[in-house]
Amino acid sequence: MSKRPAFSVQAPSAVVMVRPHHFTVNTETAADNHFQVAGTGGEDLAPLAHAEITKAAETLAAHGVTVHLFEDESLETPDSVFPNNWFSTHAGGHVALYPMKAPSRRRERRADVIEMLKTDYRVQEVIDYSGLEPDGLFLEGTGAMVLDHIDRVAYAVRSDRTDPIALERFCTHFNFEPMAFDARDDKGAAIYHTNVLMCIATDFVLIGLDMIADTARKAEIVARLERSGRDVLALSNRQIENFAGNAIELQGKDGRILALSTTALSALTPEQREIIEQSAICVALDIPTIERAGGSVRCTLAGVHLTPRG
Repeated sequence: MSKRPAFSVQAPSAVVMVRPHHFTVNTETAADNHFQVAGTGGEDLAPLAHAEITKAAETLAAHGVTVHLFEDESLETPDSVFPNNWFSTHAGGHVALYPMKAPSRRRERRADVIEMLKTDYRVQEVIDYSGLEPDGLFLEGTGAMVLDHIDRVAYAVRSDRTDPIALERFCTHFNFEPMAFDARDDKGAAIYHTNVLMCIATDFVLIGLDMIADTARKAEIVARLERSGRDVLALSNRQIENFAGNAIELQGKDGRILALSTTALSALTPEQREIIEQSAICVALDIPTIERAGGSVRCTLAGVHLTPRG
């Protein structure tokens, strides 16, 4: 059973999703996203991606998660299906907007999403960091950072998409302690986003420890996570490649769930699943087309950590 009460600040009960109408794999971001699959063989991926998000939203709603589903009919925002990179929400009514590295990704920011949050939830302030983009300082939201909302730590892999100055500013504003580290895959390529190798839930953590070369820093991270009372489940590089780290815990109508892809779920060992399911039900979403763009379920869901109105 869970070590903590049914309600957890780590697990939001609502999410924002974006359903793409012209989905493609973004060539502009391929240089540092080694999870992307190059080339489509002339295949039209748009209807497949549209159907995958539709089904994923329906599945989450069936488990009692509130899904705010927005349409994207633009031809200029190939990665819009990953809204967690351009904004995040926080208890107390705070919203952050983030500076994005790729120009095409900067076009994903939408006033209608922010207006919905202000209308449906209690929003006190919106802090906009996008003005850092002309200075080449990027921090791509909860892709760049994996946030421990309970212990108030922002874990962040250093990369071109996670600038230490921007990270420090965010942590100062939002009362998180920054914990930055380096991570590489077994080919030596730097990991582009923290949330592909790490998922923090209420009672457990999924993390690709083999990708953290600095043994001292790795030990510090494990110690900090264990001190928070969580089970630390080490993922192999192969499991990370199959997006097992790109999951998110949500609050459903019958308790907490772990939303992850069918690819990710099949990569977990029975022992890992057993520990996870002591506190959260695994809910697998089938999004193989979207995963070709280099992100999985966590990337498609922007959690809403705000208080609903009324």
